Amino acid sequence: MHATEYHVSIVSGNDFNKGSIDYPFKTISKAAKIALPGDVITVHKGTYRERINPFNGGFNNISRIVYQAAENEDVWIKGSEEIKTWKKYKGNVWKVVLNNEMFGDFNPYQEILKGDWLTEKYGREHHLGEVYLNGKSLYEIDSLSKVFEEIPLKRAVDREGSKYKWFCKSNEETTTIYANFRGHNPNKELVEINVRSTVFFPKVTGINYITVRGFKMSHAATQWAPPTAEQGGLIGPNWSKGWIIENNLISDSKCTGISIGKERASGQNLWINDKKKHGTQREREVVFKALQLGWSKEMIGSHIIRNNTIKDCEQGGIIGHLGCVFSEISNNHIYNVNVKKQFGGWEVGGIKLHAAIDVVIKNNFIHDNHRGIWLDWQAQGARVTGNLLYNNDASEDLFVEVNHGPMIIDNNILLSEISLLNASQGTTFANNIMAGKVQTRSAGNRFTQYHFPHSTQVMGLMTIILGDDRFYNNILASDKDSLQSSQQHGLNVYNDFPDASYKWKFNGSLNRANKQKFPTFIDGNLYLNKALPSNIDSNKIENRNLNPNISLTEEVDGYYLNITVDESFANVKTNVVDTQLMGVALQTETPFENVDGSPITLTEDYFGKARTTKVPLVGPFNNLKLGKNKIKVWSK
Repeated sequence: MHATEYHVSIVSGNDFNKGSIDYPFKTISKAAKIALPGDVITVHKGTYRERINPFNGGFNNISRIVYQAAENEDVWIKGSEEIKTWKKYKGNVWKVVLNNEMFGDFNPYQEILKGDWLTEKYGREHHLGEVYLNGKSLYEIDSLSKVFEEIPLKRAVDREGSKYKWFCKSNEETTTIYANFRGHNPNKELVEINVRSTVFFPKVTGINYITVRGFKMSHAATQWAPPTAEQGGLIGPNWSKGWIIENNLISDSKCTGISIGKERASGQNLWINDKKKHGTQREREVVFKALQLGWSKEMIGSHIIRNNTIKDCEQGGIIGHLGCVFSEISNNHIYNVNVKKQFGGWEVGGIKLHAAIDVVIKNNFIHDNHRGIWLDWQAQGARVTGNLLYNNDASEDLFVEVNHGPMIIDNNILLSEISLLNASQGTTFANNIMAGKVQTRSAGNRFTQYHFPHSTQVMGLMTIILGDDRFYNNILASDKDSLQSSQQHGLNVYNDFPDASYKWKFNGSLNRANKQKFPTFIDGNLYLNKALPSNIDSNKIENRNLNPNISLTEEVDGYYLNITVDESFANVKTNVVDTQLMGVALQTETPFENVDGSPITLTEDYFGKARTTKVPLVGPFNNLKLGKNKIKVWSK
């Protein structure tokens, strides 16, 4: 059979048409019901208010089902409905009464935000619904009287925006929403409310090899997505394999923008629901249950998420546990995650992944979020390379937590106040700029799984002892005085770790082992500003005479890194970082290598270009001139 291209037009289509270019369908959902492997669904300009539920998937990478926006056409898919029946209530506050029949079996103004690891609700419940005025979400308040108060909310980043507020109440028949539009007439503006739990998400698992490209998608009433529950998103594959999500604008999800995470059957908020075991124990159980459900490279993961803009989501830009394995996340622009700050917890970040086995995160721009990248549990074989992180001001650019390694973090530009929080072991950090502080944190008796190389199969469980890390060829340049301890300025956080000459052996009780540290390998780093060196670093240069004035500036065509350079940059005796130098991660007994198991040599710079010298220049750039440098690091 020959593949078919179906066309969809909300302007001129009809679902009783045959779906051709001349006689298009009206809804994407109609095409989604009949598309077969190899077919292409081309969607034309307009706003589609529907939840896309692909009935079929492709066979493989060659025989996919492709959903695409028509070239050069503006195509929106929204989980919201427009409301034009507002009545003036009092002052700037308007009121609308909606029949619950419009919501069907899901009313986001009756659904409460809940889930494991949701730790900050600030004393009240939150609904999954939202109200939007001309594309910008208002702030939910827990009483009608507070809707009238046009004062900013304390935690919100957008203080002026937080003056726009709403409140809801609902019974068996109706839902009433009150909103302060601050002088705007909502019947003359674009006012929308969340109606659907998602925008593009299969209702069943195992819908493989789908491509979604070129759309603008927004307004999903997504639930909190912890690693111990079903992880829904505005868009996602729902426990499938081989999706490509590319060149989309994804915005305004209540919680998660893109979910490449777990399904419901392996656990659903048992920590808060039955209260018998701690969440970390439930998370360990989830991993083994998932293995019984077919969690493997053959069945799950291997997604590609690239060239998307993801913004204005309150839990995460990209979230995933288990379902993210063997995936690539590249060239995405992720910002404004958790900036309303009406709720929060231990699952918030631009990218937050658990079990990121052999996941490659590269060339992303992640800024103005609560946290940048957070790799939590089992990030074995992961590589984080060539990313730009900036102004993630509430927390860290990069947090690696309770992983056993091997993991490679190279050629990144980390510019927030805290560049790195490390609560893992077995990680290589090479050729990065860390303009903020470096912190370590003990993990206590946090037993987590480690795996056979390049596999989901569990090899064992072990707690985190810290150490077994490698730091080569990095520029450390914190210019901040620590509020807590000078031990947060640079790699001096490793001053009490043993060096490479120490032969670590497990001796005695586990509690004694937890107080020990694995040997750490640190060599050839440059320390500027107030960044303090490690006493392990035998080829360091500590330059207190240069302020590199590292900053990021936005211009019409993109973002530019400014950095001042002197002779010390070229004088650092650096290393060619390869599999031989990095060796083997102690706990997993696995070499630092490519995701296909081949040896790796870090010969490329931040831009992915081959370095021209055998001895690499310290930091992520191949060429720097003496004096002031202005380098374009992200194109608009």
